[in-house]
Amino acid sequence: MTKVITYGTFDLLHQGHINILKRAKELGDYLIVGVTSDHFDLERGKMNTIDNLMDRIEAVKRTGFADKIIVEEYQGQKIDDIQNYEVDIFAIGSDWEGKFDYLNEYCQVRYLPRTEGISSTKLREDKLNLRIGVIGTGSIAYRFVQEAQYVSGNTISIVYNTSISLAKDFCEKLNIKEYAKDLDEFLTKCDAVYIASPHYTHYYYAKRALESLKHVLCETPFVSSLEQAEELYALAKLNNLNLMVAHKTAYCPSFLHLISLLKSGVIGEIVDVNASITTLTDEKSDKLNSKLFGGSMIENSFFPLLPIFKLMGLNYENINFYSKMKNDVDIYTKGVIKYERSIASFQVGLGVKSEGNMVISGTRAYVYVPAPWWKTDFFEIRFEDINKNKKYFYPFEGEGLRYEIKDFISTIYSNKRRYLKLSKEETLAMVKVQEAYIKKENTYIL
Repeated sequence: MTKVITYGTFDLLHQGHINILKRAKELGDYLIVGVTSDHFDLERGKMNTIDNLMDRIEAVKRTGFADKIIVEEYQGQKIDDIQNYEVDIFAIGSDWEGKFDYLNEYCQVRYLPRTEGISSTKLREDKLNLRIGVIGTGSIAYRFVQEAQYVSGNTISIVYNTSISLAKDFCEKLNIKEYAKDLDEFLTKCDAVYIASPHYTHYYYAKRALESLKHVLCETPFVSSLEQAEELYALAKLNNLNLMVAHKTAYCPSFLHLISLLKSGVIGEIVDVNASITTLTDEKSDKLNSKLFGGSMIENSFFPLLPIFKLMGLNYENINFYSKMKNDVDIYTKGVIKYERSIASFQVGLGVKSEGNMVISGTRAYVYVPAPWWKTDFFEIRFEDINKNKKYFYPFEGEGLRYEIKDFISTIYSNKRRYLKLSKEETLAMVKVQEAYIKKENTYIL
């Protein structure tokens, strides 16, 4: 029996993919198809897949050509697969001519003619071009526009700021063609809205965008009350729109793998989570302005609450806050969350500095994530026997915003909003904690 193997992403499965699979199948008796994982695609710098891994596997299965489907997860796997499955022929499209000649040492390599004029990239360019409008022109908006260039399927179409001069300057610096003179004009010239304005304006802009039938990606902190958040989610659902919070940590490869690994029980029962994020901020900054809802809890608490709620769940028994105040805002707050069988704590600060790491304690081992843990590409599982310790490394490209942008775009095009990496329920729980602090519930001033 002649075994043939081929590989591909198979995103937006099209006739070109089908033709390659058919030609590969004709080379032998048994066809193995390797579908690249989402993680491996990200590791190779591919930020353009629309369909998730399971959808891509199912699409290949439906063609009827694959006798076996495997997942390609790491560099060098092709050699391992060829040897493990005793493959006779490696087949790939002719656009890779010469690239895989090194595999001739292990099996015969065949480059198959591609179907001209069609590709997943071309389909994305022709059909998938989300016009994103940006509200706000601060530093995070600047980074967002730069990161969006690495993700296919989008164009930054227009910018809005209540200060026209700031909007104009922003567009000139980033080579964006148009800025809006008012919000109504802005909303007519985009399909989706990225909100990076001061957080006390988030609710207003998100509601206006959703009412105008625009998808919304909103920076953290989201909104100031549970009632506002629930209203926005209900509005998004009513209009079949994507409402997503731009929490970059929730979409980064290292964090996603950390959560998956810990849920498998590798460190035993999780007993404690502690995460810290602190910065020393100019006292004149709006972030420390009590009249503009400034303060450490409002600015930063979404970050440490993410791993706590992901690992411990949303059903905590109580939460206490301990704050150091200055000029009517908290320059440092420690939160302690009590669960039935575990505890979690976090530190956030804008005027106090501490180590920005995360430690997750379990009954078998603990996890250490170095500072800055919220954008790490590395974490370590540490055991009592140090010989068992293991380090894990995952990519963190650029500012990390490209991962959330990719998910925002792909969930819109694939209509798979139920698979958001930061769920509605988790977001509502974070807003609930922030609202409790705003109301000074269980808050102790140091």
